Amino acid sequence: MQCESVSFYSEGTRLAGDLYRPDDAGAGEARAGILLCHGYTGVKSLYLPDNARVLTDAGYVVLAFDYKGWGQSEGPPARLAPFGRVADTLAALTFLETRPGVDRARLGLYGTSYGGATAIWAAALDTRVRCVVSVVGVGDGRRWMRSVRRPDEWHDLLERAREDREQAVVGGESALAERDEILLQDRASAALSAAARAANPDAISTVPLSFIDETLSFHADWVVGRIAPRPLLLVTTEDDRLVPPEESRSLYAHAGEPKKLVVLEGYGHYDVYAEPAFGEVMAATLDWYRAHLPARTP
Repeated sequence: MQCESVSFYSEGTRLAGDLYRPDDAGAGEARAGILLCHGYTGVKSLYLPDNARVLTDAGYVVLAFDYKGWGQSEGPPARLAPFGRVADTLAALTFLETRPGVDRARLGLYGTSYGGATAIWAAALDTRVRCVVSVVGVGDGRRWMRSVRRPDEWHDLLERAREDREQAVVGGESALAERDEILLQDRASAALSAAARAANPDAISTVPLSFIDETLSFHADWVVGRIAPRPLLLVTTEDDRLVPPEESRSLYAHAGEPKKLVVLEGYGHYDVYAEPAFGEVMAATLDWYRAHLPARTP
C-alpha cells in the first residue's frame, strides 16, 4: 500500500494523519473511503496500520489520524475530550472526502475500543457516514467504568474525580495520574498493552484526572439508534475483561436495522490486534463492508 503523511484542521487545530491507498489506486476510478478511529489513549501509529493494510488490500482508501493533543497532532496534550474527538472525526471525514480518488458518496467508519463509541457518535450526527464498524467498543462510559471496579474502587474514583473537578475550576488544570489508575486493566490486557506501547514514542503513561468525568458523560447507547437505516457491525470478544462484551450487546440492543453482532470466543480485549483474533475481526469487517460499502462501484 501507499502511505502519505497528511494534515488538516479541526476547530482551528492542526491534526496529523496517514492516508493509505491501494497499490492499484489511480486507475481512474474513485474508491470507497474508510476512516479509522483509535481508542482511549491510542495513537494512529499503534495498531491502525495493520487495519489499513487489510483494508487497502481489499481496495479501500483509508485515513488514520491523531485526535487533538495526541500523537503528532497539535492541541492541549493528552486530553480525552470525547465530544472534541467526535468533532475531529467529522473534520477527518471531510478531509477524506476531498481526496482525489475517493468517492464522497461511499464513506465508512471503523472504531476500535473507545474509538467505537467515537465512531458511533460521529455516524449518528453525520449521514455522510454510510457504514459503521465498532470493535470491542464502549456503549456507556459510566457503566463501563463501574463494571470493571469493586465497590470501594468505584467510590474512590468518584471522590477523586470530584476533588479534581473542584481544584481544576480554582487552579485551571486537572492533575495528572498514571494511565493505569484510570484505565483499570485486567492482567492480560495490561501485559499486552504494555508490550505494544513500549516501542511507540507517541504512547503516553499519564493522563489528566478529567478523563474520569469525561468518560462518565459519554454514552454511545444514547445515539446508536440514529445510525439506522445505515448498516452497523459490532464485534466483541467473549473473554474481554477490559471492555466487557455487555457493552457491544447493549449497543446492539439499542441499534436499528441493518445491524449485526459478532462475538468471538476465547479472546480478550487486546487479542483483537494480533493473530489469530485479528484475522477473524478483519474477515467480519470486510464481509460487512463488501456487502454494504463495496470498495469499487458495483
